[in-house]
Amino acid sequence: MGQLDHRAGTTQQLPMDHIDTDGFRANVGIIIANDDGRLLLGGRAGHSGWQFPQGGILVDESPEDALYRELQEEVGLLPEDVEVLGGTSDWIKYRLPSRFVRRNSKPLCIGQKQRWFLLRLVSSEDRLRFDSTDTPEFDRWRWVEYWRPVKEVVYFKRRVYVHALNELGPLVFPEGPPPQPRWWPREWVAAPDS
Repeated sequence: MGQLDHRAGTTQQLPMDHIDTDGFRANVGIIIANDDGRLLLGGRAGHSGWQFPQGGILVDESPEDALYRELQEEVGLLPEDVEVLGGTSDWIKYRLPSRFVRRNSKPLCIGQKQRWFLLRLVSSEDRLRFDSTDTPEFDRWRWVEYWRPVKEVVYFKRRVYVHALNELGPLVFPEGPPPQPRWWPREWVAAPDS
């Protein structure tokens, strides 16, 4: 059963995200690299924050299907615009800070468990667009150095970014990812427990 959407005076059934019995919402994260090893970072629409494309996995949807749906919804790219280089071997979890937990929601969501995919853009960046949905996630984008997204994302997602970038880095950099920058905190060097 889906949630009801009351926007614009209409009521329609929306598909439900998958939230497991521990309260973690299933989600995909999408890292898009260009030929220079720089990563696509999206600016949150109407906000100052930056992040990778990501989105919920619907009930009965595979992570791969969610990847392609979210890719099109958030940045306008189709499967032929990218090459999938690989994905994380398992779920990476994070908890939401308590002030972001919607206690009245059923089922209760306390955080996310994410499968991350690393893609290479094989088409022109002119294919990027943010108007595929009525409520775009992003309103701007830029290419950044490999580790920069860790500093740009909201604080409670940083360890997840470290984990995903550490695990997937060899797919872009077979000799190993670039060294961590000078601002890199020591506690981020080791991948977090998932």
